[in-house]
Amino acid sequence: MKDNIATTIDEGLTTCASKILQNHQSPFQAYVVERLCHAGARIVGKTNLDEFGMGSHSLNSQYGSVHSHGHSVGGSSGGSALAVASGLAVAGLGTDTGGSVRLPAAYTGTVGFKPSYGVISRWGVIPYANSLDTVGIIACTATDINSIFKRCEGHDSRDPTSLADTTRLRIGLREEQQYDNDSIDFSGTRIGVPLEYNISELDPIVRDAWVRALKMLRKAGATIVPISLPNTKHALSAYYVLAPAEAASNLAKYDGVRYGYREQGLPDGANGDVLYSRTRGNGFGKEVRRRILLGSYTLSSEAIDNYFIKAQKVRRLVQRDFDRVFALRNPLRPAEQFDLSDMDESILLDSKLGPPQVDFIISPTAPTLPPKVETVLEQTPVDTYMNDVFTVPASLAGIPAISIPFPLHRKDMVPHRCNHVGIQIMGQFYDDKRVLSVAAKFQGLIERNGILAR
Repeated sequence: MKDNIATTIDEGLTTCASKILQNHQSPFQAYVVERLCHAGARIVGKTNLDEFGMGSHSLNSQYGSVHSHGHSVGGSSGGSALAVASGLAVAGLGTDTGGSVRLPAAYTGTVGFKPSYGVISRWGVIPYANSLDTVGIIACTATDINSIFKRCEGHDSRDPTSLADTTRLRIGLREEQQYDNDSIDFSGTRIGVPLEYNISELDPIVRDAWVRALKMLRKAGATIVPISLPNTKHALSAYYVLAPAEAASNLAKYDGVRYGYREQGLPDGANGDVLYSRTRGNGFGKEVRRRILLGSYTLSSEAIDNYFIKAQKVRRLVQRDFDRVFALRNPLRPAEQFDLSDMDESILLDSKLGPPQVDFIISPTAPTLPPKVETVLEQTPVDTYMNDVFTVPASLAGIPAISIPFPLHRKDMVPHRCNHVGIQIMGQFYDDKRVLSVAAKFQGLIERNGILAR
């Protein structure tokens, strides 16, 4: 890595934009920061983000909101994305739990990559939801991200969720199609378009950009294949049960006793319950408190069967949907026969195992263009959660996904707003290198076709 390459880090990798950790200094560097510094990168600063990574618009921070000319920059890693978009850094790091890197990339015209779960060590990351958290990368090009990714991936014995070297070797031995980034020929590439992603909430301008991107790929030789991911409609609900449940467990340690913020002015004889409730009530922000309460309820004895257990089952169904449509087999699970009753009638069968299989899936990253901050503040929590509808499925399945900026028509451009739509490319588990390769090809195709640059 070149010596002059600079990067920013999301605060979630060391400390957190939260009152409850306002005086805490991490005693060590995150694994990914260690690897980048060893490769010659220069860390130029920490960036602002939603408190404990909880938010879709980077408005829930003790340090104030992150926005661009009054428009949302996405969340939770909005600070890193804006730093890259404004030229303050070549690349930025962030934690992607349900779209926290990809969504800011879509709203700032940058590239945001979420790797397969377990490929990059989470050592040094303050956990939000352990089974979903990944360290993501934001840059201006997929080529830059690929350069950084090569230096960040690898087994780390300090992270129990990090893929072992033996597993990586076994998976790496499978036969894979290689992509040449210098060639813009997509011949032989099958690209899936999920019917379930064409939702009523999808902005017409975003839908138009999605269609134009697919037409461009088809003209370049790709085969566009309609596919069905029937359990996608339940993914967002399952995510907002599982993630808060894990967050409630992870945040229980911030009790005002051992470290971090502690409520002042309590009488000497105050018992533990008063100390905990006052410290956590005043130390956490509104959104964090909301998710702790939601997670605590779904884990309670009267609700765990109806919510948490069912959400885990939905997560498995989402994973199975992806496994059925990808031509590349999931190296961690056996192939399963497709249940015809789960499939849309308009989808043709390739075999008894299911519909036609594809190399990659392409969808919008976000259903809307960057909204104004005042519009977001008027929304209900459920409305803001809808922003993650296209990014959450990949997180539940643990597969790699990348957001690529696709320019709008000139007639749709608005001054002082990001005039790009994020186009998301998803691949099979541990197919990260091919996803990055095809993303670089896609960016090259956009440039070669002379589409307006940012």
